[in-house]
Amino acid sequence: SIMEMPKPSPGHLKLEKLAGNWEGEEKMYPSQWDPKGGTALGISKSRLALNGFALICEYQQERDGVITFTGHGVYTFQPKGEIYTLHWFDCMGTSPEVFTGRFAGDILTVAHGGPGMHARMTNDMTAPQYMKTKMEMSQDGKTWNTMFDGHYKRI
Repeated sequence: SIMEMPKPSPGHLKLEKLAGNWEGEEKMYPSQWDPKGGTALGISKSRLALNGFALICEYQQERDGVITFTGHGVYTFQPKGEIYTLHWFDCMGTSPEVFTGRFAGDILTVAHGGPGMHARMTNDMTAPQYMKTKMEMSQDGKTWNTMFDGHYKRI
């Protein structure tokens, strides 16, 4: 007989909140990566995959009509400890960054702690059909600076 396939848990199903095509304005704050800051267009295409056990995200940032940054994210959920994990790959060519975190209500916060640079990303899904995102960076994991804020609409 064929083994019955596992079913996604309620925690996995929460990843559906992030699924869809999103587009919106990002405010870039001055930083070592972007000395002047400015605004950008963020486009994210996210879909559930692997029978609902993962969410795959394709991201691009455009400035003045030119794609300036691309990224690929894979979100998963570990019921033991209720931990969400994001494996993030991007056009900077560094090895994948692994972020972990949790939902608090409809807000998912994931972070990674170095080496050298800590990063924290918050996705606020409180308003239906909208997503607010904040990416923060820190040298020491204590003092955080906002790298960008994004406001996206499901399209």
